[in-house]
Amino acid sequence: MAFWTYILLCADGRYYTGHTDHLERRFAEHQHGGFCDFTSRRRPVTLVWSQHFATRVEALEAERRIKPWSRAKKEALICGDWEKVSHFAKPPHERPPLTMSSKEHTPSPFVPSEVEGREAGRQRVSTSLDTNGGGGMASPRKDGRGVK
Repeated sequence: MAFWTYILLCADGRYYTGHTDHLERRFAEHQHGGFCDFTSRRRPVTLVWSQHFATRVEALEAERRIKPWSRAKKEALICGDWEKVSHFAKPPHERPPLTMSSKEHTPSPFVPSEVEGREAGRQRVSTSLDTNGGGGMASPRKDGRGVK
């Protein structure tokens, strides 16, 4: 039996990371709503990355590693840009400046899934490097005293 770790892009631009033993069914549940509060309020969702694992423990460990990553690091993973994944793994004060050249990317060590094949060719990620997923916009405070 295969297990999967996956990343969804929600309608509001935020990422959701999860794991499952049936990727297509779980994706459909996220699309339908009612199975996950986070994605139910942010539909539609798009599957932007997935990786299969031999055991549930491995899939859960991958989910737990990826969930706290910055938006920029998740987008580098989604694009298969291992140089940027490594770059964003370092604390900001230790990162060298990124070059803007279009270097060849290292081939992904991840095996593509059938679902990813159906998603091929679609615009799949935000180009924002906002690490909080808010699109760089300040949000109003709940107490009505301006922005956070």
